[in-house]
Amino acid sequence: METGYFLGFLSLFTMIAVIVFALVSKKRTEARKHDPEAHRPENKSRLAKDAPDH
Repeated sequence: METGYFLGFLSLFTMIAVIVFALVSKKRTEARKHDPEAHRPENKSRLAKDAPDH
């Protein structure tokens, strides 16, 4: 029975950790969307630096 409690706690802890991570990521993304400095060409994503400009 101890294993059942441990697995229940572990799954609940994992679910809470994922929800907290998602909320923090959402907050950072929303803040970046409203940041006027983020839309300047020199502040492009690191993934987009190698792409040709259109």
